[in-house]
Amino acid sequence: MKYFLILPLLSALPLMAQNRVAAPLEDVNHVVDLTLDSLDKAQTARIPAGSSRHGNNPVLFLIGNSTMRNGTLGNGNNGQWGWGFYEHAFWDENKITVENQALGGMSSRTYYNKLWPDVRKALRPGDWVIISIGHNDNGPYDSGRARASIPGVGHDSLNVTIKETGVKETVYTYGEYMRRYINDCRKAGAHPILMSLTPRDAYDPQTGKIVRKIHTQWLQAVAAEEGVPFIDLNEISGTKLDGFSKWKEKYYFYQDHIHTSRFGAMMNARSAAEGIAASHNPALKPLQSMLHNLALPTEPVKREAGKPVVWFTGDSTVKNADKDKNGMWGLGSQAYTVFDSKKVVCYNAAMAGRSCRTFLNEGRWERVYNSIQPGDYVLIQFGHNDIGPIDHDKERGEIPGAADTCHVYRSKTKGTYELVYSFGWYLKKFIDDVREKGATPILVSLTPRNEWSNGHIERRNDSYGKWYREVVDATGCEFVDLHNIAADYYDKHCGSKEKAAKYFNHDHTHSSLLGARTNVRALAKGLKDIHSPLAKYLK
Repeated sequence: MKYFLILPLLSALPLMAQNRVAAPLEDVNHVVDLTLDSLDKAQTARIPAGSSRHGNNPVLFLIGNSTMRNGTLGNGNNGQWGWGFYEHAFWDENKITVENQALGGMSSRTYYNKLWPDVRKALRPGDWVIISIGHNDNGPYDSGRARASIPGVGHDSLNVTIKETGVKETVYTYGEYMRRYINDCRKAGAHPILMSLTPRDAYDPQTGKIVRKIHTQWLQAVAAEEGVPFIDLNEISGTKLDGFSKWKEKYYFYQDHIHTSRFGAMMNARSAAEGIAASHNPALKPLQSMLHNLALPTEPVKREAGKPVVWFTGDSTVKNADKDKNGMWGLGSQAYTVFDSKKVVCYNAAMAGRSCRTFLNEGRWERVYNSIQPGDYVLIQFGHNDIGPIDHDKERGEIPGAADTCHVYRSKTKGTYELVYSFGWYLKKFIDDVREKGATPILVSLTPRNEWSNGHIERRNDSYGKWYREVVDATGCEFVDLHNIAADYYDKHCGSKEKAAKYFNHDHTHSSLLGARTNVRALAKGLKDIHSPLAKYLK
């Protein structure tokens, strides 16, 4: 990495020549973060330091910048989240509270000068402090944001006068600011932890992997020198990103190359907790005892040796009550009427009422993703619930279409923010995730509804059918057009809504037992028609 060996900025030449210090780091992020410009407003949004404390329990303070707490309010209203927003999920709140005291735009230098004094006053013996800051330690020493620290871990210093304000300040090295945080924590009886930075959306052209930040080396050196724990968040999350497709890695960031979407923020939050849990540093044992929820959630599938699993995902047309012969049934319940149980294990992970978006948001897809093994097959079938309202009512709708598009929406009921994508984008995500795990995704179009016109059952080929095919064209995923296969069957054998009624139950969408068996037979026919490798497991 050569970006820290740049020539000094001309305006800083006299200062650096006089003090013989290195030039500041280049601002490789090229992001204008305006949070610092509204510091007073930001201060009202951040809770007072230490106010989350429960009784005599310790507090885990998070010290960082926008990658830890994004935006003035830190609530994702700009489609970006910092990992501090999600970190509390991994800690037992009956033992410790997680307090995100980060703020966007801060460097180790500006945070220490502007925000650290209040945090320092709130520290109590037994508290913990994660210090993960450095993305903004660049740019001029004495003008503009004036937030650069001197590169490295030495003991150099630089006396500056800020050009715009006339304020005089002594600037220290990055390592020296870390030492100051550490010493302040120790004086208060708190336990400091140095943690490397979050990765950027940047690839090393020589290795093809995510760039590792130079700050990692500096933090390791200071941690060893001072005898404090070090967690390499940069490496843990960087390794995860290296295992993703380039398409997936991109959506872990939003709008630029440094700030994370909720996917990236949630990943970094887990990586931070995992790094602490995996550390062999004995000083972290008390903190490790306060962790929980680190196990990856999975589905309770009962695997059988030598048999791949066929996963069913979708809505109520795939999984319903599935128990009363006169009730509503999903096609997944009838899997073994077409699949050979001696060759394959079928597992129905679908859930009634879900769209792609809610199936993902509720963690259902995560459980499937964590459970998939190489050689498995994953059937992906959504659409009935994906066209409703996005920001009110059941909040399960998505942006119509298959383009890679998204928009920030505010829930009218909960007041929270979400970056919502298109119907096709969610399908692409599922497909990409399955392939990442070495399994085979198969896209299945939605079941037809019992709506008729001119003697033909409804076809939704100008909406969902079109979007399915656009996703197939973009991904090369196997595609079973169950929608039209089943519709052809109903056209031929029914000819009217009244005659087709026996295949449905309760309304025009949900299947009877007969309808579920008809739909799963349409699935089997489609697998054979496209010569899918999964067809060899059919009866």
